[in-house]
Amino acid sequence: MGIANTKQKKPQNKQTMKRFSKGFFYLLILPIIWGFLGWQGWAWWSWASAAPQGQGNSVKILIPAGTSSQQIGEDLKAAGLIRSDLAWRLWARWLIFQNPQGDFKAGSYSLAPTQSLSQVASTIWNGEVMTLSFTIPEGWSIQQMAEYFEQQGFFSAEEFIAASRQIPYQDYPWLPQNLPLLEGFLFPDTYQVEATEVTPRAVVRQMLNRFQEQALPIYQQAQSQKNLSLNQWVTLASIVEKEAVVHEERNRISGVFHNRLQQGIQLGSDPTVEYALGIRQTVEQPLTFKQVETPSPYNTYINVGLPPTAIASPGLASLKATLTPEKTDYLYFMARYNGTHIFSRTEAEHQSAIAEVERNLSSK
Repeated sequence: MGIANTKQKKPQNKQTMKRFSKGFFYLLILPIIWGFLGWQGWAWWSWASAAPQGQGNSVKILIPAGTSSQQIGEDLKAAGLIRSDLAWRLWARWLIFQNPQGDFKAGSYSLAPTQSLSQVASTIWNGEVMTLSFTIPEGWSIQQMAEYFEQQGFFSAEEFIAASRQIPYQDYPWLPQNLPLLEGFLFPDTYQVEATEVTPRAVVRQMLNRFQEQALPIYQQAQSQKNLSLNQWVTLASIVEKEAVVHEERNRISGVFHNRLQQGIQLGSDPTVEYALGIRQTVEQPLTFKQVETPSPYNTYINVGLPPTAIASPGLASLKATLTPEKTDYLYFMARYNGTHIFSRTEAEHQSAIAEVERNLSSK
């Protein structure tokens, strides 16, 4: 009896009848054996089907596709999860008799020595595979994701970055052409994934699927901002995501950037410089003039327009705000370092806002 594969065709009638016949044979023979052995037979079964240990840590066991039920029993016994592989085979036949088209499922399982044989069998029969979860916050870059996955023990940072540079156009034809990497298109969210599928490629595709489900329809249904390509939309949204801290300011910040783009003024966004240099400024260590003047396609203090790609993964709020900018004549904003900003219309007002923030910081 092999492992069930949901992608395979259902067993043929002859195979089903053969499995049913075997199960029926065991169903008939069990009472005969127990009747012959009497209470000793029942005592043996009670012992064999009970949990092997009263306590113990869970054991992770991988059942590859194609593994026979007999081999599963032997592996479970070797792992200390069941007491008798014979009892396992008898119980497997009973499950087949009850459901001739069912089977044990391949996958990775977390099983406890405190579980009875029937509980272990039910877990594998029903395919209750071990799952892992991961959460990607809004505003994370691919580099931050890669470091997170490595810290969690999923895979190395280098493997994830390499997977993010393989653009699967054949499965996601809506992705912009000539992308160097999938920055911005790996949707920030909480995910559940089967333990056997925790690979960089599988995780990337799961995140692309979520973008396709959650974010892409927002762009496709928007009629007011068709002047932004898909890549430009995600890129601008990623900058809004990195700049906006207070939700109420998100659309206003979007409006400032739209105004600057329309007037051909550099966006002047610190997060783009940070992305280019692979650093993160703080109140104690702000960007230096030298860093701001460092040439890069991502440096929006030097270049007019948007960077070539996103600088992070924007969430839905920033994606929506980028399509619905607040109509305003503001061209500048200065962070107060408490999450809010001072918005200005002219360069003189902006310089005054900078001086105000610096005075407040020096007085603390």
